[in-house]
Amino acid sequence: MSFSRRSFLFCMGATAFFTAAGLGVAPSSAAGVMPLASHMAVYDLSLADGGGNRAPVSAKGRIAFQFTGSACEGYVMNFRQLTEVQPLTGALRVSDVRSSTYEDGQAKAYSFRTQTFINGVSAQKVDGSARKPSEGALLIDLSSPQKKKLDVDKSVAFPTEQIERILDAARAGRSTLQMKVFDGSDTGQKIYNTLAVIGRPATTPPADKAAKHGILKTMRRWPVSISYFDSDKQDSAPEYVLSFDLYENGFQALSS
Repeated sequence: MSFSRRSFLFCMGATAFFTAAGLGVAPSSAAGVMPLASHMAVYDLSLADGGGNRAPVSAKGRIAFQFTGSACEGYVMNFRQLTEVQPLTGALRVSDVRSSTYEDGQAKAYSFRTQTFINGVSAQKVDGSARKPSEGALLIDLSSPQKKKLDVDKSVAFPTEQIERILDAARAGRSTLQMKVFDGSDTGQKIYNTLAVIGRPATTPPADKAAKHGILKTMRRWPVSISYFDSDKQDSAPEYVLSFDLYENGFQALSS
């Protein structure tokens, strides 16, 4: 089983309980576009319905997510996902995934580190960086789990760049956006083909707890669903799908 930072978001139902900071950001007067806001969010996880006979008897967990930075300083994302799974037979399995990434404001450089612990024992460490030269392919430099250098397709976006491009598409009224994305997950080598489906701007008040933050009550937001496909597999089903409300300042309220 892969323990990438998004794996259980796909396998489990997520109930969101938000705590956020720094959401009161006004549009940039220079560009006329609202900058991405620093924020935090906490999600409680529970087992989704339907898993067949092999489904665990019980599963629960929590995700803590923190996003900070600016176009000048670059963007830092810290992520932790703790999951407890009690199988039908056998001992409780506790997975603890800790991830930290940095992406520069021009989306030219990206560094990532992910550590996975199973029952308190280190199971995997992924550490590396990536950069986009002015010309040529994306360059990935891995130091763990093994030292490796890779050249991949030059038309690859980093995660924050992906969100900014989806926001640009949403503002322009587009309903879909395809792009390749590298986020350093899995073994630090995988490139995803992604398809974002963007709904019309929401017209009803937000239902989640993020609505308690005054600026979010009236801020534009769009329902977004992103499917992630393994770029090495042709005509396959998505590896996972993320669905959320995307606010104009970059805040993402995951769908339960």
